[in-house]
Amino acid sequence: MAQPTPEKVDRKARSQLTPVPAKTRPPDERVRDFREILILHTPAEARAEASRCLQCANAPCQQACPLHNDIPQALGLLAEGDFAGAAAVYRQTNPLPEVCGRVCPERFCQDACTLKRLGKPLDTRRLEAFVSTYVRETAGVPLPEIAPATGTRVAVVGAGPAGLTVAETLTRLGHRVVVFEQYPAPGGMMLYGIPRFKLGAEIVQAKIAWLQALGIEIRCHVTVGRDVTLPQLLAEYDAVFLGTGAQEQYRADLPGETLAGIYDATQFLCRANLPPEFLPQAWQAPLDVGPRVHVIGGGNTAIDCMRTAIRLPGVREVTCYYRRSMQEMPAEPEEYRHALEEWGNFVWLACPVEFLGDEAGRLRAITYQRMKLGDPDESGRCRPECVPGLEITLEVNTAVLALGYRPAKQPLAGLTELRLGRGGVIEVDAPETGRTSVPRLFAAGDVVHGAHLLAPAVADALSVARVMDAFLRA
Repeated sequence: MAQPTPEKVDRKARSQLTPVPAKTRPPDERVRDFREILILHTPAEARAEASRCLQCANAPCQQACPLHNDIPQALGLLAEGDFAGAAAVYRQTNPLPEVCGRVCPERFCQDACTLKRLGKPLDTRRLEAFVSTYVRETAGVPLPEIAPATGTRVAVVGAGPAGLTVAETLTRLGHRVVVFEQYPAPGGMMLYGIPRFKLGAEIVQAKIAWLQALGIEIRCHVTVGRDVTLPQLLAEYDAVFLGTGAQEQYRADLPGETLAGIYDATQFLCRANLPPEFLPQAWQAPLDVGPRVHVIGGGNTAIDCMRTAIRLPGVREVTCYYRRSMQEMPAEPEEYRHALEEWGNFVWLACPVEFLGDEAGRLRAITYQRMKLGDPDESGRCRPECVPGLEITLEVNTAVLALGYRPAKQPLAGLTELRLGRGGVIEVDAPETGRTSVPRLFAAGDVVHGAHLLAPAVADALSVARVMDAFLRA
């Protein structure tokens, strides 16, 4: 179907159309299970919402998208009922449209929509989620043509968004790719970081099956740095891509931190959200969570832990403690709104100083220090400072530490010549090329930037894959 050209669009009429946003399940219903809270558009609703697109010539939504999806073209096709065509447009620039349409923040394409000036931006993210999911479920995603084999072999370390993006891109370009993943299943943060109520596991598994049908070999239960080293991979393969993300969690380093009942964020999220067969053996026992849960931190992961805890049987009260104020909290506003809808509690300007245990060695209370905001620090946020004499000890059964992430050191074992930056990130000559200080070793995603969002990692991985292709052909 023909897409309307910008000069033929009646923008005034379209700007007056009523928004048809996707809905979410009611809070009192969704907190009872781990199913996705998003209710995708129906085909008719999606066409109605897409028909509001003004087809702006400068496409601010496309510019704001880290992957630069041609959103106007996709929505034009969607409005006309060409779902397959719209989904194909998204796939041209985004290998993970079903995922991005569910987990990208509002501040990318949606906040850039011209109609936001009128208070009714297009629901661009959810339209991407709808059309990519609808086409996969009704028609399937066709396998692309593979370029003639180049005879080169590439090892990809990490089966997360960046690693899988590089693997797909290089495979389509004719290179032989083997992916190494330490967890029992591929998916990285899409499976082991994002809760199921935000991103259903079946979406990730469908993508993995499609990649395997494309010819990509994925070897799970392989920890690079222990089972095989990067020097060994560099000796065996023509190039190696490092997409291990930021998996090592910061610790609080406080008295009592090792008490039973205190969990780090990743283990807590995985054990609560995934069945045992997806988990390392050490995590397969059921979580032991009491009625009062404290989550410590202020990022998206802390919100994910809160909302996960709320869904667990026997939990009556979940409270997030953050050492700064709400204004400094790094979590996305939408995530904060969802937590409030689900009866999560927040305490600002409070920092733990000690975890207290009972005679059995289990957490029974946490002592918090009252904080105040000082001058801005290197992050640009006001620095939290202690208020002497203002401490409080609160009874609690379970605590989850969501204090941030940095790249793990284990995968880098045996590679002393690799240059690292602050926080253990891998130094590259530029994010879009991914060249490290070690010849034939490339990197992209959180292992380069530190913990960040999914779409920017995928965008860098696409660019790095093209650089790797040129290198492999030289």
